[in-house]
Amino acid sequence: MPHVKKNDTVVVLSGKDKGKRGKVLGVEPKRNKVLVDGVNVVHRHTKPRPPRFPQGGIIEKTMPIDLSNVMLVCPKCDKPTRISIKVDTAGRRTRVCKHCNEFITD
Repeated sequence: MPHVKKNDTVVVLSGKDKGKRGKVLGVEPKRNKVLVDGVNVVHRHTKPRPPRFPQGGIIEKTMPIDLSNVMLVCPKCDKPTRISIKVDTAGRRTRVCKHCNEFITD
């Protein structure tokens, strides 16, 4: 089970974008990758190919980074934190912040 999910806020731990915060756009658990908004942006030089790229030119594209290079930011205490998995009263597995011991809702 990945420690981050779509629409979570994460902070980047290493690489050229170290320290940046961003929203998770998608998670690829089989490849162990995560797509974070505004992080690991590359420039692609594309030919005009209608209908997807009718004009062509230089396009900025967000590329995935490794899941181990991001850490979840707790929405309650606003700190980067590790998580633990606990079973709540309804019997569901939920994530818990290690700093403030609050449940992290999806």
